[in-house]
Amino acid sequence: MLETWLNKISDLVWGPPMLILLCGTHVFLTIRLRFIQRYLWQAIKLSFGRSREGEGDVSQFGALTTALAATIGTGNIVGVATAVAAGGPGAVLWMWLTGVFGIATKYSEAVLSVKYRVKTKAGLMAGGPMYVLDRGLKTRWLGLIFAGLTAVAAFGIGNMVQANSISSMVHETFKISPWITGLIMTVLTAIVILGGIKSIASWCEKLVPFMAVFYVLGCAVLLVMGWHRIPETVALIVSSAFTGQAAIGGFLGAGMKEAMRYGVSRGLFSNESGLGSAPIVAAAAQTKNPIRQALVSSTGTFWDTVVVCLLTGLVLVNSGEWTHGLKGAGLTKAAFGDLPIVGPIILTLGLLTFVFSTILGWSYYGEKAAEYLLGTGAVVPYRVLWVIAVMVGSVATLPVVWSFADIANALMAIPNLVSLLLLNGVLVAETRHYLWNDNLDASAPDQTRQT
Repeated sequence: MLETWLNKISDLVWGPPMLILLCGTHVFLTIRLRFIQRYLWQAIKLSFGRSREGEGDVSQFGALTTALAATIGTGNIVGVATAVAAGGPGAVLWMWLTGVFGIATKYSEAVLSVKYRVKTKAGLMAGGPMYVLDRGLKTRWLGLIFAGLTAVAAFGIGNMVQANSISSMVHETFKISPWITGLIMTVLTAIVILGGIKSIASWCEKLVPFMAVFYVLGCAVLLVMGWHRIPETVALIVSSAFTGQAAIGGFLGAGMKEAMRYGVSRGLFSNESGLGSAPIVAAAAQTKNPIRQALVSSTGTFWDTVVVCLLTGLVLVNSGEWTHGLKGAGLTKAAFGDLPIVGPIILTLGLLTFVFSTILGWSYYGEKAAEYLLGTGAVVPYRVLWVIAVMVGSVATLPVVWSFADIANALMAIPNLVSLLLLNGVLVAETRHYLWNDNLDASAPDQTRQT
């Protein structure tokens, strides 16, 4: 009964109004900011800087890898598989387009979060959509709503979904009990997050580059093995994105509506552009001005969706396993099984590192939201609850967890997207001053407020 009700709510919140709001914001900001995606190469070069540039808690690279740790997760593997299983191959294209246009939204979120960030009594930076809504739009009540949704939603998208995916995969591959996997992840999570953002960023700087390169190489090998099917696969993805996909084998078929719905929703789940989560850690970065960190943050969507999700989608569709009625982790396992012995190992290790890093990154998002709501005293209790939730998620059922995460995503995104649209004039002014006027190295006046 719970699964049924959650699915109904998920279908309601992810209806046409939400898809129009999300995609419309992506396109509007892309146009308003003169196709900010054209600065991608410059942004990538900036993202590898590790030197201290200004006031903040972690380097720009540390902030990026922490954000990537939170975004490159089970959505890149199991999320893509569920999108293909429910929406057909066309969902891959909608997911990819969400990433391309979402770069502008991710950039915009970071600009506002750095501009309106504050310094806590402990001397640490705090920022994100709740502070943008509070200080930028003067609507503290909306900031409280966003923070409340984030503090709760983090347990779904950033914790239980992740833990559930890896425990299921390890059980299917190595026959290890979910309880054992959950216990190991719980202990490791506790060790890292108790050290706060600096400890999390330090781990993510080491883990993220390794896990991304390792997984991308595995996908590349599988695509090379099936190179002769790639032209047909690409044509199928493009055509079914706009016409739908008829039933094939065990696949029940999907229309354009399903392809778009699952592609866009899983795209948001994966890259989080418009969700309002990544700018929370962007606000902690050491940066001269909001634009520099915003450019760095925007590369997260590129790596996450335009590269990693696309590769996963190509591997899944190219394998043909999606026609056999497989879903979620079972579909990805079958696709990677085309590479004997090595394939399942790449998938399991990739998912393990993706999941663990996401749990670390989202713990910071959740605790900063709890801090905004209840003060610094809420941070430690929140971390304790977070560690416990890792264990709970490891043994929970997948449909309940996925539906909960879908609902939470949509509810978080709404106030954040509204703030981006209403403050688009601020975005243009900041971009014009620092980027379009070639003033990117200038230091911004100190606008941080003690709180």
